[in-house]
Amino acid sequence: MKNGVYSILKAKFLIDDHAVKNWRFIVFILLLAIIMIANTQRFEQKVFEITELTGQVKELRSEFVDRRSELMKLKMESTVSEKMIEKEIFPSTVPPVKIKVKKEEDKGFFKKLWQ
Repeated sequence: MKNGVYSILKAKFLIDDHAVKNWRFIVFILLLAIIMIANTQRFEQKVFEITELTGQVKELRSEFVDRRSELMKLKMESTVSEKMIEKEIFPSTVPPVKIKVKKEEDKGFFKKLWQ
């Protein structure tokens, strides 16, 4: 046990006859660690981007609601009549008259042909 601990502390496993296997394992572990760190960093960047986009969506939604309420106000009859009075266009005092158009009888093909 004492020899095992001293050999690990002195790093004899890196200079022994089977050191190539140990170095391969160490390099493999280092590559995995680098990949894991890069993956974590990409994940955090995506989280920040999602947070920013969520804020933009909330802002655009509130702007949409504001614009829609402005449009509803502009479409009201009282607002339209005020704008028309400013341009000196007044409402008609004569009520509208309904125009009726009489349809001709649907004549058959042969009746139309002889006329």
